[in-house]
Amino acid sequence: MSQAVSDPADGKLGVAAALQEIGILLELKGGRYFQARAYKVAARVLAELESSLSSLIEEDRLTDISGIGAAIAAQIKELHRTGTSRMLEQLRAELPRGALELATVPGLSLKKIQQLQAALGVSSVAELKAACEKGEVRCVKGFGPKTEEKLLAALSQAKRPRNEINIHKALRLAEEVVNYLQVGTKAKQIQIAGPLRRWRETTPDLTVVMTATAAGPMFDRFAGFPMLIRVLERTDNSLTAILNTGIKISLLVTSPQNFGSVLVAATGSVAHVEKLEALAARHDLSLDLTNDVSAGKRSRGRKKSFKTEAEIYQQLGMQYVPPELREDVGEIEAAIAGELPEDLVTISDIRGMLHCHTNYSDGKHTVEEMARGAEALGMSYLTITDHSPTAFYAGGLKVDRLKRQWEEIARVQERVNVKLLRGTESDILADGSLDYPPRILEQFDVIIASIHSRYRMDENQMTERVTRAMRQPWFKIWGHALGRIIQHRPPFNARVEEILDVIAESRVAIEINGDPYRLDMEPRWLREARKRAIKFVASTDAHSINGMKNLKFGIGIARRGWVRRGEVLNTLQTEGFLQVVKPN
Repeated sequence: MSQAVSDPADGKLGVAAALQEIGILLELKGGRYFQARAYKVAARVLAELESSLSSLIEEDRLTDISGIGAAIAAQIKELHRTGTSRMLEQLRAELPRGALELATVPGLSLKKIQQLQAALGVSSVAELKAACEKGEVRCVKGFGPKTEEKLLAALSQAKRPRNEINIHKALRLAEEVVNYLQVGTKAKQIQIAGPLRRWRETTPDLTVVMTATAAGPMFDRFAGFPMLIRVLERTDNSLTAILNTGIKISLLVTSPQNFGSVLVAATGSVAHVEKLEALAARHDLSLDLTNDVSAGKRSRGRKKSFKTEAEIYQQLGMQYVPPELREDVGEIEAAIAGELPEDLVTISDIRGMLHCHTNYSDGKHTVEEMARGAEALGMSYLTITDHSPTAFYAGGLKVDRLKRQWEEIARVQERVNVKLLRGTESDILADGSLDYPPRILEQFDVIIASIHSRYRMDENQMTERVTRAMRQPWFKIWGHALGRIIQHRPPFNARVEEILDVIAESRVAIEINGDPYRLDMEPRWLREARKRAIKFVASTDAHSINGMKNLKFGIGIARRGWVRRGEVLNTLQTEGFLQVVKPN
């Protein structure tokens, strides 16, 4: 791991990296599992913290943060002030040189690392691999041929991506890397690429593309990133490393003249890029898309470099394909035919903040605080949609509390400019009914209807449940439609196309839920809904002011579903939106 260095994020990244190192070193020493875990948790909390670290230290508020106790707070202060700490330096001195890096290899305990260093002087992963390949490790007491073979297998496995991480964590991490590189290199062109740029729900790795006249200094800067554990591979134009989160990251450096070519290759799915290359080959042209990304591929046709991505698509006689669409689901054929939507929804199109919870149910902030948050984001209206009574575990509002909330909404409305709409996230019950009586439902401005229980109903039961709800006279927005929690719960079983057919005959819109752990519905179903002329809303499912930032994730998934501006109801101004969503 890199030593503590200055970083552009208020010193936060350097301190987080040092806490992570302390945790790993404590764990490596053995016998201090819970203390080691506490430091690792604190490192993650600090890395994801949005507040200013300097301000927290000055105001003595570090221990207000969950996961940071008095002892760790003292370490943070010392690390922030000096760039290191006595505890960290003592741990480094007590352990063999290179122990931190070698500890990332499965099967290597502290005792084995000490044996390897004493016998072979091994102090890095690269040196260990070389020793294994030469057959030297098997000769060390306590190892042998089988152990050597296992170590080689583990070292090879280390180059493969680990489990995918959620877009929320991946985006934050990638932005930290980009910010770090920009400050240190003053790069004029730098861009996140890969699945993350396509707004995929999860990603196995991160990719950043940047321009430079010489790659070496860029790689040297990157190698000093505080959260970087070790470099896996370095070539003339790429560096791949492992971060302390366990995720793999690649930095690709190219010339300004070829930035567009490398960015297209690093962004699109494999199938999308291969189709572009095949299309170019038919015109005796090589786009050279993989020239700076992978070595050894032979170009076909005349080589041509491109400064921008748009030039590539123009050269091939097709519309520009936005990054979110580059999945080989018909976008190339549509672009050639000139049928690709050119008015995909954007964040700037959104006029109202939808699906927001307050502290009346399971939200963190008050009605007024949420209203101020929406105002700060330039919204014209805000829907207050707390849970209904059946969601008792989330503080669902019974009628008496609901009426008290309506009274508070009226009082707050006098103090804010954003229009506050009375709404609910009403449970769709097992029989397809909604979780308030008709006399209450008709008084809402907007109703989001969602499933929060009995996800294991069979396909027939669930399809009947949802379609019955959709046929009710109250206008509804189908909230987080298929109930998935990414990487934790799959979508429930239902005949989705049958449900979409029912929706197409009703006044129901589908929510595109921006919670990065929901992102419901999937893009393929959004495209199916579009075929039926169904409308959408882009929501945040915000349970706090900060949760309103989820809008970008909702827009990302909408664009992946080819959703256009005019198909999203909350691109309408307040009166237009109210007119179409008001219950019958």
